[in-house]
Amino acid sequence: MMESSRFALFCGLAFILLVLHPVCGDVSYSIPEEMKRGSVIGNIAKDLGLDLGRLSARKARIDTEDNSVKYCSVNLNTGDLIVQERIDREGLCAKKASCVLKQELVLENPLELHRVSIRVQDINDNSPQFKEESLKFEIHESAVKGARFLLGEAHDGDIGENAVQGYSIQQNDHFKLNVNTKAGGRKYGELVLDKELDREDKKEIMLLLTAFDGGSPQRSALDGGSPQRSGTVVIHVTVLDANDNAPVFSQAVYKASLPENSPVDTVVVTVSATDADEGINGDVTYDFGHVTEDVKRVFTIDRKNGKITVNGEIDFETVANYDLRIKAKDGLGLSSYTKVTIDVTDVNDNIPVIYVKSLANPIPENVSPGTEVGIINVQDADSENNQLVRCSIQQGAPFKLVPSIKNYYSLVTTGQLDRELVSDYNITITATDEGSPPLSSSKSVQLSVADINDNPPVFEDQSYSAYVSENNKPGSTLCSVTARDPDWRQNGTVIYSVLPGEVNGAPVSSYVSVNGDTGVIHAVRSFDYEQLRSFKVQVMARDNGSPPLSSNVTVSVFVSDVNDNSPQILYPAPEGNSFMTELVPKAAHGGSLVSKVIAVDADSGQNAWLSYEIVKSTDPGLFTIGVHSGEIRTQRDISESDSMKQNLIVAVKDNGQPSLSATCSMYLLISDNLAEVPELKDISYDEKNSRLTSYLIIALVSVSTFFLTFIIIILGVRFCRRRKPRLLFDGAVAIPSAYLPPNYADVDGTGTLRCAYNYDAYLTTGSRTSDFKFVTSYNDNTLPADQTLRKSPSDFTDVFGDLDESSEV
Repeated sequence: MMESSRFALFCGLAFILLVLHPVCGDVSYSIPEEMKRGSVIGNIAKDLGLDLGRLSARKARIDTEDNSVKYCSVNLNTGDLIVQERIDREGLCAKKASCVLKQELVLENPLELHRVSIRVQDINDNSPQFKEESLKFEIHESAVKGARFLLGEAHDGDIGENAVQGYSIQQNDHFKLNVNTKAGGRKYGELVLDKELDREDKKEIMLLLTAFDGGSPQRSALDGGSPQRSGTVVIHVTVLDANDNAPVFSQAVYKASLPENSPVDTVVVTVSATDADEGINGDVTYDFGHVTEDVKRVFTIDRKNGKITVNGEIDFETVANYDLRIKAKDGLGLSSYTKVTIDVTDVNDNIPVIYVKSLANPIPENVSPGTEVGIINVQDADSENNQLVRCSIQQGAPFKLVPSIKNYYSLVTTGQLDRELVSDYNITITATDEGSPPLSSSKSVQLSVADINDNPPVFEDQSYSAYVSENNKPGSTLCSVTARDPDWRQNGTVIYSVLPGEVNGAPVSSYVSVNGDTGVIHAVRSFDYEQLRSFKVQVMARDNGSPPLSSNVTVSVFVSDVNDNSPQILYPAPEGNSFMTELVPKAAHGGSLVSKVIAVDADSGQNAWLSYEIVKSTDPGLFTIGVHSGEIRTQRDISESDSMKQNLIVAVKDNGQPSLSATCSMYLLISDNLAEVPELKDISYDEKNSRLTSYLIIALVSVSTFFLTFIIIILGVRFCRRRKPRLLFDGAVAIPSAYLPPNYADVDGTGTLRCAYNYDAYLTTGSRTSDFKFVTSYNDNTLPADQTLRKSPSDFTDVFGDLDESSEV
């Protein structure tokens, strides 16, 4: 209980000394050794003026210069520096008067490095120990009173007041103990002969030698004190004849230099001691004094010749120098000591070691040049020039190393990153020291580039064209558009859509649709070439990034024609409530133009190429029709034997596959005037002709005054007709023009009426009514179809009855 109180008091005093014993560095502390794990050394955040709330964000941690054992750690919540591993001053510093443990506080963002020096105070936790289990002396009985015999030193791992402070010897009749202090402050004992020996009285004497350190007693209930510790050894004295000379070394201190990594059996130094005695009293043997077991594993000494050789591994980075205590002893037990100092010289035998302390991975591809992405630390256990290190990375990578604090480097970007070009970087860091020959090491660091949505979708073609036949099925595929996005995952996922618009006043969505995933464009409706020949659609490709990027492309849809329209005959008008007739002069010669069939086809191209054919006629050899023009001409001259009434059935075919056709009937009267046709004398005009009849009556009344003049003109005209009939009838009958719908094209060779055909005809109704009709060019003032000679179908039944019978024959 008393020892525990004294220990607590000692710890308390050690904490008070925290600010009284500064050590070089940014912050210093002083603590006793053997503190429990988790004990608080001090509040390093407060002592360094650090923001307690940012310790965790800045990854505050304790590190060491040589990456050895980390004895301390930082509590990120309180900022306390706490003990993490057992701190044994004797294991760290052995007999050094000052024991300083160097640690480093490392903070990131930005990088800071603070040196922490911890002075480890010694506590009395080691008892004095003697090297031998017993001390044997052979003392000649002739030894005089006051003769001194050097006793072996007791070793105490502690230092200062806790080291060996004195010796005591068991009460006896012959010897007393004399305690002396060496130049280094170490105490040693001498056995002093206080009363002459009498070998005949007593041959052997057994004494107990006690060594004690400087412990202190408990002063109060709160003071645990530092209990005094001690060690003992038995002194075995054998009384012999006189041996009055101890061995003497040739040098008080021996010094040697030894390169590290020296091979085993390398001779370091040879010590030599002489003894003035003769015989067995002058035989000298050598041995190590009090040295650690580590030293015995490294060096060995020849007991006979004093040669010290290498017995183990010599490493400058582990131990830079050795202090050996060598003992020389004569045959009868007298001994002396000398000191051997061995300095180990450094050899460049340690390669630089690269540590990646921090690494940002992956790196966004939009980081600006100069961004820090990692922290590299390089350590070399050698010294001086062998410890100097140069660090570099391979060429070609957009990164560089920037020296920072001490052996730290910042890995920063030097240019703009682009994941679509390079998505991963394998960076090789090389560290080379300045030794001779130089040593180097490398470390590979894998960095990945994170994708940013910086690329819009790009269509494979600048524009697309789709061709579809009319009358297609709704839902049929028109074409496919494809856009590529080099970004990754959702940033590179492309979605297709049709942009809003109108086609012929209707939404474009009512015409086409697009598959959002595949880009396949489908027809929503069936197209009609005659109504819509082509249209354009804007298709948008959008990625799934945030924010999304998009691009557009124009898709031109062309509707191709299908032969789905039969030819439409414009002239003669389709059979209905009336028949249309043409007059053919009797004097018409072969090849004369009689009439023309006018037809159109709503299709286009070869589907609208029309051909004409007479499929049935009253007289097959009398008339012919132009295959492509539709012009009806006489094949021969008209003869008197030809029937006055001719009926032609004309078929009009297009050039489509399959071909479509239409037919019409053409009624021809071979006559010079209408008066020659009895059945046409009483022509009744319908309501539409009543106005024309009124105009004719008014005209007849107005010219009645000039009756004689008209008679002369009429006679002159009739006279001219008899002499030159071809002047009247060449050109045959006027063909009225028809209205062409706006959707019909008038193309050469298609069979439609060409503007080059103009006809003038002069007709008379005969002498019974003495009236006439004058028709000018139909291009300027066309006589409408409903104003030609008409009768109801029943009226023409009798007229053309014989014609039908003759055609059947």
